[in-house]
This record gives sequence, C-alpha cells and structure tokens, in this order.
Amino acid sequence: MKAYIFPGQGAQFTGMGLELYENYPIAQDLFEKANEILGFSITDVMFEGTAEELKQTKVTQPAIFLHSVILAKVLGEDFKPEMVAGHSLGELSALVANEVLTFEDGLTLVSKRAMAMQKACEAQESTMAAVLGLDDAVVEEVCERIDGVVVAANYNCPGQLVISGEISAIDSACEVLTEKGARRALKLPVGGAFHSPLMEPAREELAAAIEATTFSEPICPVYQNVVAKAVNSPTEIKENLIAQLTAPVRWTQSVQAMITDGGSEFIEVGPGKVLTGLMRKIDRSVAANAASV
Repeated sequence: MKAYIFPGQGAQFTGMGLELYENYPIAQDLFEKANEILGFSITDVMFEGTAEELKQTKVTQPAIFLHSVILAKVLGEDFKPEMVAGHSLGELSALVANEVLTFEDGLTLVSKRAMAMQKACEAQESTMAAVLGLDDAVVEEVCERIDGVVVAANYNCPGQLVISGEISAIDSACEVLTEKGARRALKLPVGGAFHSPLMEPAREELAAAIEATTFSEPICPVYQNVVAKAVNSPTEIKENLIAQLTAPVRWTQSVQAMITDGGSEFIEVGPGKVLTGLMRKIDRSVAANAASV
C-alpha cells in the first residue's frame, strides 16, 4: 500500500516552492490564493526571503504546508494515497491531501495555529532538546523525575527523542540524560516548548477554530500523531487534532502502525527529506523516497 507522509517545522529552505510556481499553473493559482488568504505575500518570503525570515513561525508553518499540499496537487493522477500521516504541522497537510479539509480551510487553520503557538511561546520562555542514543523509557523516566515541566515531545525514530518544557527543567534533564549515557542531549534553536503542557493556551485558542471548521469524510485513513493508529471518523480526527498541540508526536509508533496495516511504499511530500531519513531508522526494509515532479 502507498503511504504518503508530510513533514513538519524545520523542513523549510530558501527558495522553496519557486520551481513549482514557475512550472505549474495549478501551483501558481494556489500560491496566489494563499497570498490572499494570509493577507501578506508569503511567496516573496518563500522564494526570495532569507533563512532568518523563513524561521518566523507565522511564515514557517504556512510555507511548509503550502509546499507539501501544492506538490501533492501537482503530482495529479500519480497522487493516490491509501494511507497518510504528517509530523506535527504535517498532519494538517495530510488532512488536505486525504480531503478531510479544503485547501482554504487547511491554510487558515495552519495560520491560526502558528499565531497561537507564537503567542504561547512569548508568554513563557521555554525550549526543546534532542536526545540521541537512549531508549524512550529511560528518557521518559528522567523527565518524570525532574522538577518543573519537561516531557517527551517527539518520538522521531528509535534512539531519537525530543523533549520539551521549561528552560531550567530542560537543562536539568539534559544533564541527567548525558550521565545516563545519551550520545547527545542538545537544546534546539526553537521558539518554545511545542507538544508540551506549556502549549495549553495555544490549544484552547486553536480548538475554537477547529470546532468551527468543516471536517469531511477522508478518502483514506490518517494515522494521527496523538493516537498512532488509523483514524477515519471526522469527529475523532477533529478531537485528535485539538489534542495534538499539548500531546507528543508519536511518529515512530505511527509509522510502525502503518507498516503493520500494509504500508509498503512511503513517499514524503514536501520540502526536504527529513522523514525519509527517519523512515530508514524506523524500518530499513520498507521503501521510502521523497516525491519529485
């Protein structure tokens, strides 16, 4: 079965999407529509902006979403998903790809999500750290013992887990994890503690927008970050998407569930090849490639 996977924040690069815009009329139409919906020229930043400009949350999230969703549209008849999943932000790209959300509604939610997360980051200083070379259970146990807020946030692949929380708690956790034998426990250059309880204000804000949006029947199952299993009910999809901001991204578990359910060819749709790299660490025997046009 063909599984399409969609990347999250961090996959952006300068000049992203320009090739699609210049070569495909459908891409041009959708990019121009995006400029209208967002109220600013995101194409200028994507095509000509600096890496620093692209790193602004209000730009990064819509930019990655647009690159992913427009690439899927450009693939045309070749794009026939039998299962989909997205890493964090990528889940919204996946929900447009499997027709749960319209392009317009998906982009509007992504924009609101980015703004809400930015606001939560500004309200309280916080961060994330990558932990390499330890079992998930060890990392979880250390996080539980640390004073302050620090939780396992991104289960990216075996031996690679990202933790998220208050800066002092992250510093303490990194120290203990290094003592426990982590190959690396390194703070990441991110704006805040995504997928942790510190995103609660953003979750509440986004919940209202999600509740007000129409979610249709999917054309294929979506494997959502929160539950790491196939979901087909629009009501459940909505609930899981609301929970996603404060819950961990169970990417390893989602991919393993897709493989168990028959996923045999994984195609990454969007900027970069981050998820393709993770796929090789999750299960090297499964075919994984980035989409190209």
